[in-house]
Amino acid sequence: MGRATEVTQRAARETLRDERRDPGPDDDPAGAPADGGEHPAGGDGGGAAPSSDGDDGGIPASGEDGGTPASGGDAPAPGGGGRRPRRRMFRWVAAVLALVLFGAAGAGYVYYRHLNGNIKQNPLNLGDTKVAKPTPNAAGQTPLNILLIGSDARDSKENQDLGGARETFGSTPLADVQMLLHLSADRTNMSVISMPRDTLVQIPKCTDPEDGTVYEASNGRTMTNQSLGHGGPGCTVATWQELTGIHIDHFVMVDFAGVVAMADAVGGVPVCVDANILSRDSRGHGSGLKLPEGTHPVKGEQALQWLRTRYGFEDGSDLARAKAQHMYMNSLARELRENADLSNPNKLRRLAEEATRALTVDPGLDTVKKLYDLSNELRRVDPERITMTTMPNRYVGARVEPTEDAEQLFRLVREDIALDGRDEKPAPAAEAAREEKPAVSAEPAARDDRIAVRVVNGTRTDTLGLASGRAGTVAGLLREKGFTGATADTVGALSEPLTLVRYPSADLRGDALRIAGALGVPESAVRQSTDVSGVTLVVGADWREGTAYEAPEQDDTTPESARALNGADDSACMEVDPAYTWS
Repeated sequence: MGRATEVTQRAARETLRDERRDPGPDDDPAGAPADGGEHPAGGDGGGAAPSSDGDDGGIPASGEDGGTPASGGDAPAPGGGGRRPRRRMFRWVAAVLALVLFGAAGAGYVYYRHLNGNIKQNPLNLGDTKVAKPTPNAAGQTPLNILLIGSDARDSKENQDLGGARETFGSTPLADVQMLLHLSADRTNMSVISMPRDTLVQIPKCTDPEDGTVYEASNGRTMTNQSLGHGGPGCTVATWQELTGIHIDHFVMVDFAGVVAMADAVGGVPVCVDANILSRDSRGHGSGLKLPEGTHPVKGEQALQWLRTRYGFEDGSDLARAKAQHMYMNSLARELRENADLSNPNKLRRLAEEATRALTVDPGLDTVKKLYDLSNELRRVDPERITMTTMPNRYVGARVEPTEDAEQLFRLVREDIALDGRDEKPAPAAEAAREEKPAVSAEPAARDDRIAVRVVNGTRTDTLGLASGRAGTVAGLLREKGFTGATADTVGALSEPLTLVRYPSADLRGDALRIAGALGVPESAVRQSTDVSGVTLVVGADWREGTAYEAPEQDDTTPESARALNGADDSACMEVDPAYTWS
């Protein structure tokens, strides 16, 4: 902005000086400023946005290469004045261009503020569970975890125009799409975990930030998509953190209209089906998606239909829908990176307008600049280093629940291990440093004999029943170590692949760490949870016998049940259920 103003003022002054010295028949009085003075500077907030290569986009200052010389640089040849009109014309063009640039920048600032006003924001976490941030790597870098939420809200005209049952207009929204995006600390790779919307989870206690309504923790497990209705996206974040133990830095929630706007902006997102598909049955079930066999770009309402289609894809389950969503997201990422036609100013403006109106974010992403900076970080990742996965699960009736493989997937993300298996092998010293060590409490804890701890048997697995008497054995071991407040819960029984120490509130973290340290349980297994009312030790399937805990050898490979899809795979094609084909 300062450079544009400087050029504007200098060009105006020099042109006025030339006109006073040498008025001529070619001069156009209408072209001069009304008062014959300098062009006003005006405004203090706008500025031409710097381009990605470091060029500030402005007109070079006088004396710089390619710019207008400060004075005398284009003086007329001796004995002639023929170049003066050309010089005056050039300077007036420079002045006008600078003024237009300056005015556009000022208008851009106003529009920037307008777009910021479009973006809705909500608190990041509405629950009581707080998960510690990851430890920085040797270079001081930390991973970035962002929860992407697709809301089925129909509370605006744009969303209602996209269809859906009229009785759902204005109803409590559901988080029908949930994807955790993990950007590695060194920014070389990205991992995405999708959770099916009908996954049964424990939704923690959440408080609505607008009216103070308290939603108590769910009584038993309920579908994860209902978490959005417990005060907003911050409760969905709290639900994810409690389930996974992964610290979430941000969330981005987009509604139907936003999905359509992004697909339109790139001119369509290529998707593939292995047969003609019409997602509609005789009872009216289905998204209405109709596509011929092969690869086709989808945009507008058709893009939304693709993301919502369950009937007609594979077995008609939510898992099939998640697979289709992964294909779409990978394809969209490739389009944005390589082929997006975003040179049209009107298209860009329309995208900016519609996208910002469709977004709800946490306070850490509440401006266009913050979102732009984030998008630049994401775009740097090569598609070949992007891995899309679905949380490993098993059916419970018509719903699903996480399996033991899900915990392995969550651990890989917690420890910033690339899901594509292409991490550089750490040096032996680094490998040794990465080994799990027993928890050491650096936080205040009660005296050992004052710590109350409940011990629960969680040794049941998919193939093995409970190991008899484990709660009593480990509670006795704790009492021998001086923790006389340890009691065995002989009624409760859980299924946990790993031994865990849970605590309900931050003031008991020191006690929980003390218990874990006494048994040799690693700090990563100490987690805050609203599922418990006091410090609780769950003896997992990794400790089915004996009195000495040995941490299991870690498997750092992505489980096959996660159905990993590489971001560069443009050959993926959805299998169509023959009952939903057409000819």
